[in-house]
Amino acid sequence: MSERSAQRPLAQLRSAVSGADSDEALELLLKELDPDPRAGAQQLADRARRLLATRAGERERLARLLALRNELAAAGARGIAGIDEVGVGPLAGPVVAAAVILPENVTLEGLDDSKKVPKARRERLAAEIDAIAVAVGFGEVGPEEIDQRGIYQGALEAMRRAVASVERVVPVDHLLVDARTVPGVDMPQTPIVKGDSKDASIAAASIVAKVRRDAQMTTLGARYPAYGFERHMGYGTPEHLAALERFGPCPIHRRSFAPVEEAWRRSRP
Repeated sequence: MSERSAQRPLAQLRSAVSGADSDEALELLLKELDPDPRAGAQQLADRARRLLATRAGERERLARLLALRNELAAAGARGIAGIDEVGVGPLAGPVVAAAVILPENVTLEGLDDSKKVPKARRERLAAEIDAIAVAVGFGEVGPEEIDQRGIYQGALEAMRRAVASVERVVPVDHLLVDARTVPGVDMPQTPIVKGDSKDASIAAASIVAKVRRDAQMTTLGARYPAYGFERHMGYGTPEHLAALERFGPCPIHRRSFAPVEEAWRRSRP
């Protein structure tokens, strides 16, 4: 059999590179591709090398995100929960917080601050986090309570409730919190400025909280179709402000927020 006849068709090799699910598979393909003189084969070899480099970079990035968690675990902490909240800025709907305890070994490709992750990947990551996490807990504060407490205290209360939810499942030894200290909990805490982009546990919490709140706002969009909640998630977009101007506030609007209060006053007879 000639060397050329032993070479696999490029279409088959292209499919193999695209479907390689491990570094080992790519390394084996490179052993096959490197001596192949065909231009298409060399292009595939270059692609395989880029994939290997990308995967190595992602592992290094994730290792940095896990560095503090691993340091705390090495010092004896076992239940290390990342805490984050979403929904502080919107004019409507709840603020939702999540607490996530990740397992010792974590592989979550693309994990990052939920604001930086596209919707489809965010939903995939949320499902993966839910599948592998030691525990996931949520806490919510609705519009009426936000109006009573104020949004800052409401967000902190949502975080406290998320921690309490996780504690009902497993013991918690340490909290990693996005830029805040959670009140009413008796355990060590580490606030991290921009923690959702610096720590894996906080990033995981931001992802699952965002996906949960978006799903709620989509449901509320069907209940109150005039406002388009399923598109803007309650934020003060031009579409949302125009709807407030035309229809006035609905029951899930935060009356203590200035644009809502102004629309409510204008809608009164």
